[in-house]
Amino acid sequence: MKPLNIGVIGYGFMGRAHSNAFRKVGNFFPLDRKLVLKAACGRDAAKTKAFADTWGYESTTSDWKELIARDDIDLIDIAAPNNVHAEIAIAAAKGGKMILCEKPLAMNPAEAVKMVAAVEKAKVANMVWYNYRRIPAVTLAKELIDAGRLGKIFHYRAKFLQDWTINADVPQGGAGTWRLDASVAGSGVTGDLLAHCIDTALWLNGGIDSVTAMTETFVKERKHALSGKKQKVLIDDASAFLARFSNGSLATFEATRYARGHKALYTFEINGEHGSLCWDLHDLHRLQFFDHRDAGNVRGWRSIHVSDGDQPYMKHWWVPGLQIGYEHSFVHQVADFVAGLSNGQPAAPTFRDGLATDYVTDAVLKSAKSRRWQNVKSARSK
Repeated sequence: MKPLNIGVIGYGFMGRAHSNAFRKVGNFFPLDRKLVLKAACGRDAAKTKAFADTWGYESTTSDWKELIARDDIDLIDIAAPNNVHAEIAIAAAKGGKMILCEKPLAMNPAEAVKMVAAVEKAKVANMVWYNYRRIPAVTLAKELIDAGRLGKIFHYRAKFLQDWTINADVPQGGAGTWRLDASVAGSGVTGDLLAHCIDTALWLNGGIDSVTAMTETFVKERKHALSGKKQKVLIDDASAFLARFSNGSLATFEATRYARGHKALYTFEINGEHGSLCWDLHDLHRLQFFDHRDAGNVRGWRSIHVSDGDQPYMKHWWVPGLQIGYEHSFVHQVADFVAGLSNGQPAAPTFRDGLATDYVTDAVLKSAKSRRWQNVKSARSK
């Protein structure tokens, strides 16, 4: 098989999730490209070497520009913080590299627009790591909606709750808590947690026309992990907004890092004229489905255990009844990306899809500041 040589930038949580997918995908999915973990790149040479040894990368570097310049690298995987996505992706596109980029696509829409222009001008394959699309139960929800099982959609509601920043002693900045530093993250839960909810919603229910939002920063100052000095916190700790979809449905979205007792509670529910469905990350292999057209004496919510071979992705794994987990969504994303290289149908979400999400998060932040409804720009190409 023709090799697909991968260079990853970043060795943290997402670097591990992506690397696991690169290593496992060929064992379970029929690929016509052999994935080769060619090089790992990170700022700390010792940590990068340890990461490369653990995951089986052939070489290391501390210079991402050097990585992009290498002739033996076909694909750049950006698993680094948000503030470097644009510069790396644009350089990689100019270098003719395929690109996988962590979410959110960029710090703001202005950066994202440049990234989209770069990959489309270079005509290089690109995708954003919005992995929740590829949890089989969520993909099944997409199939049911597209088949008309819910009919006209009236309501969409989503939330993503965490509690890890409640303590005021948690610092901002540095390797472990860069998501609390606006100069690195761009925003708080809006661009981090709600971005996942928004991408899923756009995929399942179509475009969002307008939003009205509120945000809050509960801890106003935190020490910076690198300097030790107290600085103003500029990210949002909590974000909630109402939305109107292009199809006429109404939506509520909420995300916070101040929901005590929740580590990663991501849920959504969709209500339509014929039925409803809901999903919970904590029970990710199940989809709850209600069909009003069922006979009255058996009508009710059904719990679909998504583990059978005729359900999305599951034929590639174990026997029916045995579930899979969070990490498998990344495997599915890599499998779809590689398949898209062969069949000429690029796997979504592309950078342009990522721009659509960035436009929504930007409108949310602007609305929260102005306290007014905000229209959402379209990411469709003109």
